[in-house]
Amino acid sequence: MTSIFKQDTARPITPHSILVAQLQNTLRMAEKSNIPLDILTSLRESLQLAAGLDPYLDDCTTPESSALTALAQKTSKEDWSKRFSDGETMRQLEQEMLSGHLEGQTLKMFVHITKAKRILEVGMFTGYSALAMAEALPSDGQLIACEVDSYVAEFAQACFHESPHGNKIVVEVAPALQTLHKLAAQKESFDLIFIDADKKEYVEYFQIILDTQLLAPDGLICVDNTLLQGEVYLPPEQRTANGEAIAQFNRVVATDTRVEQVLLPIRDGVTLIRRVA
Repeated sequence: MTSIFKQDTARPITPHSILVAQLQNTLRMAEKSNIPLDILTSLRESLQLAAGLDPYLDDCTTPESSALTALAQKTSKEDWSKRFSDGETMRQLEQEMLSGHLEGQTLKMFVHITKAKRILEVGMFTGYSALAMAEALPSDGQLIACEVDSYVAEFAQACFHESPHGNKIVVEVAPALQTLHKLAAQKESFDLIFIDADKKEYVEYFQIILDTQLLAPDGLICVDNTLLQGEVYLPPEQRTANGEAIAQFNRVVATDTRVEQVLLPIRDGVTLIRRVA
């Protein structure tokens, strides 16, 4: 039983990890109750099946670089609550905001597949996804990362300096919408755009990108958190404000005839979007 009750310091924030945590709690309660053995056995088997998925995906995915490992460890060790209470960050941040191994390698694979040379990241946090994608860029490639919080921008840049690929990353410290409008006015264009910022602004990011030249012909948009902890397919009254914002974003994308899209159940949901008209 120890394997299926393995503890993780990170809070469960994906539909699957939340399900695993709920199954663990249900099984603990069941074991203290007068539950028939066949039901207990079924619960244990269900938990074993669910709990094994994420570790198996990590085991079967190309390992992250040493620079990414160091960045993830530094993010995990940071006292984000103290940074916020001391006024160093603009809002309460947490280690769970980091993209992580599986999603980082997924994004890196997308860069390789699309042969992207210019990437725009909307929302950077401590830079894990930015560095993962930069590792797949050619030597003359560039990634522009939008980040509103100056503390995490400096935190990320310090990590980038430890990687031979960090010099490909340019950090723009400003509200994402402001940076998007500036880049659009400068007629900038990107082969791949990764969105992982303020959930309530996702629709605006999407519209600006499609209404301008920010997305290159045959370019790819990747959008993070499009399952939002499973809230998007729960009844509306059970959603948070962010959950409702992502549900609305998903509806907007699904009904926009200018694009085709697919929602992948990777971590907290990643939607791939390409322009068709």
